[in-house]
Amino acid sequence: CMTEIVLYAAGALLALAFLLAMIRFAIGPRGVDRVVAFDVLTILSISAIVVAALVAGRAIYLDVALVYALLSFLGVIVAARYLEGGD
Repeated sequence: CMTEIVLYAAGALLALAFLLAMIRFAIGPRGVDRVVAFDVLTILSISAIVVAALVAGRAIYLDVALVYALLSFLGVIVAARYLEGGD
């Protein structure tokens, strides 16, 4: 079916983007680069969970993705405040 092909292609593109973001996270010369790469990695992970939910037909995974998105947002805010030197 065409929907399955699109979902598997999206999964492959997400895997490629995840690999590239991991490279940036590993070699990023500054801390800011690593924080941005970490944010990209969390967004890609959330997207992968959503694609997995669509492939498996399980709506509960969407709740997991939503909670993970909220926690990753807080994590990036904390990391940014730490790099900024804020109290």
